[in-house]
Amino acid sequence: MSDPIQESELLQTRRHFFGRGATGIGIAALSSLLSSEIASADTSVIPGYPNFPPAAKRVIYLFQHGAPSQLDLFDYKPGLTAKRGSDLPESVRMGQRLTGMSAFQAKFPTAPSIFKFAQHGGQGAWLSELLPHTAKIVDDIAIVKSLQTEQINHDPAVTFCQTGFQLAGRPSIGSWLAYGLGSENKDLPAFIVMVSQGVGNTQALADRMWNSGFLSTEYAGVKFRSGHDPVLFLSNPGGYETAARRRFLDDLGKLNQLNQHKFQDPEISTRIAQYEMAYRMQASVPELTDLSKEPDSIFEMYGPDSRKPGTFAANCILARRLAERGVRFIQLFHRGWDQHSNLPKEIAGQCRQTDQPSAALIQDLKQRGMLKDTLVIWGGEFGRTVYSQGTLTETNYGRDHHPRCFSIWMAGAGIKAGQVYGETDDFSYNITKNPVDVHDLHATILRCFGIDHTKLTYKHQGRRFRLTDVSGHIVNDLLQTT
Repeated sequence: MSDPIQESELLQTRRHFFGRGATGIGIAALSSLLSSEIASADTSVIPGYPNFPPAAKRVIYLFQHGAPSQLDLFDYKPGLTAKRGSDLPESVRMGQRLTGMSAFQAKFPTAPSIFKFAQHGGQGAWLSELLPHTAKIVDDIAIVKSLQTEQINHDPAVTFCQTGFQLAGRPSIGSWLAYGLGSENKDLPAFIVMVSQGVGNTQALADRMWNSGFLSTEYAGVKFRSGHDPVLFLSNPGGYETAARRRFLDDLGKLNQLNQHKFQDPEISTRIAQYEMAYRMQASVPELTDLSKEPDSIFEMYGPDSRKPGTFAANCILARRLAERGVRFIQLFHRGWDQHSNLPKEIAGQCRQTDQPSAALIQDLKQRGMLKDTLVIWGGEFGRTVYSQGTLTETNYGRDHHPRCFSIWMAGAGIKAGQVYGETDDFSYNITKNPVDVHDLHATILRCFGIDHTKLTYKHQGRRFRLTDVSGHIVNDLLQTT
């Protein structure tokens, strides 16, 4: 039977390997081959950002998981009424790829939205009747109708929106910001995630969407849950006092320090820091998640669901409280927007859950003087097709995935509010003016934080990676001029 202590001795880092083999002849040749990599290795996890004076200190990303239909919310196409039921022209689709769910449809019947639209705000932005509260804040937001993505299915599209790459394994945008800027609160993580459940069809949502990838695990998002224990394993077990936990962490820290000195593994330092963070969170999290001191006016502002833990409305209040406490990246996922059938009923239910809280968050931040340095983003992973998936009737239809164009909105720090940016064709199928891809969105978000997206990099497996990969352009028209 192998000796575990002896096996531990064999788990040496490259530093140990070079150190112990320094007198060998072969190591001289090997070190010369690797010297350039060693010399260029990152020595600090805080690489000296921001690059420019930042407008934003924090971001609240209201991610509508499942893909809201832009045609029924933001992208008004009155000309479609006369085309109801007619087959989508091939000149519009131009052979673009379809999902496996509608690729074998014999026809692609045009499905105009059954919801009424009206103009709002100083610029006369068109909004659906499903968004009466968003209509009241339209002059505080910038609506982008020309976002596009490379992905046509949910998991790779959400992965792409979160990490800038369609395959799992890259750091999420929250992790990149935590890596570059750190946190303003030593008692809370820099990156916190909350998930709420909507009324419609839900897609799987993996925890890796807020993972740190190849960055240190200290930059990963921490998921808050509804209920008595918001963070798993944070509370002491029954009969275990805080003083005992402190003594345990002190002793564990000494053991970890010995291992750190021996193996020089940066993840050991991360583990030590995370244990200490968890200890501090035992005091900070209960106070944070206790909404009992919020006035009735706040609950009335955020709507009837705001007193129910775990709802989108309650999470919006928590997001504001996290922002007040200096958390860098706050992400709310709201599931249920995947409406391949029965869209009118389901999207109406989703909007009842999200419209008022989203607008209230903007109003709340504004009245506290926080909107000027808090960036708020609302949107999903792609859009929805103009044609109906399945049966089309006067009152019912469904829409398939559509990556070629979709709508989001942005507000707050650095964003030029009260504008509608980008245009689509008469079928909301192709972009006709000012296309914005996901890398452009990421580059623009980072610019709000004073970060040059081409400089926020991390060396991994021989190359320097960044959130925007090898792409991305700042959309200057969305930004305030200074």
